[in-house]
Amino acid sequence: MSKAKLLFDLILYVNTKRSFTAQEVAHEFGISVRTAHRYLADIGEMGVPIYTEPGRGGGYRVLNNRTLPPIMFDEEEAFAVFFAFQALNYYQSLPFDIHIGSVFAKLYASLPDDVKRKVDRLDSVLAFWNQKRSVPSPFLKEIIEAAIAHELLAIEYVSKSENTVREVAPVGIYAYDGFWYMPAYDQAYGEIRLFRTDRIVSMERTLKSFPPQVSLPDWLGSYTAQTPKTPVRIYVELTREGLRQCRSQPWLEPHIVTVNPEQGYVETVIAKEEWDFVTDYFFQLGTAVKVIEPREMADRIRKQAQELIRHYAADGA
Repeated sequence: MSKAKLLFDLILYVNTKRSFTAQEVAHEFGISVRTAHRYLADIGEMGVPIYTEPGRGGGYRVLNNRTLPPIMFDEEEAFAVFFAFQALNYYQSLPFDIHIGSVFAKLYASLPDDVKRKVDRLDSVLAFWNQKRSVPSPFLKEIIEAAIAHELLAIEYVSKSENTVREVAPVGIYAYDGFWYMPAYDQAYGEIRLFRTDRIVSMERTLKSFPPQVSLPDWLGSYTAQTPKTPVRIYVELTREGLRQCRSQPWLEPHIVTVNPEQGYVETVIAKEEWDFVTDYFFQLGTAVKVIEPREMADRIRKQAQELIRHYAADGA
């Protein structure tokens, strides 16, 4: 085995282990203990963060922020990784202690010159864009650690009318439309509820364990498919512009029926708790939509329109 191949395999070995001895390395690779010490020193100089523990029972340990071994990408894989990382640029906070610019620089530096030129050209015409929010989410890492450890957290949360303090067991976190969200079992309500992480103003670990209720992928699947507890049927006629606008909304798009290029409709069920949001959304679309059912929603939109007319009429008087 060549020295280069042995050093590469040694990096894989030490990244898998948290602690080991030179004797164990010598036995694993069929080399002398003296050579093992020399090769461990070599990979240390290459940037692998290992240190020695002297004394009886000592040996080598790898720091928690250990460097990953080299990974070989083909050109298409490199493009996929490079541009997938672009989406992270649009998040104010990340759950890892990293600088995205540093990750980009390392990946870019490893590319051949001809691939760099291709990336430069693609970078000017291709982006995975999200609206960048200005509000930070400082507790992402703590939430992930609590979710992995199945641990309760005490949080102070900014609710609609006041801040509330509650104990929650996070399922995990996910990113959507520039925000981070945390589904978590809420002790006070006895169910899994959804929290915006930027609305958590303080957090403490309780060191109380809590049995896992569901995995994040399973919860996301059930959350998007679940029937509202208090369902309200809506039927909304759409013009050509209404079709165009509503197709950009993930919560509406699956329920759009296109009659022809100029008209269509939405027929679905929403939760009673979403009434205000849905009403305001259709109101802002103006004559591009017409709410047929429920009548109460149509009446409220009519009232909002009348109030708007009075508001501007007063200004012009």
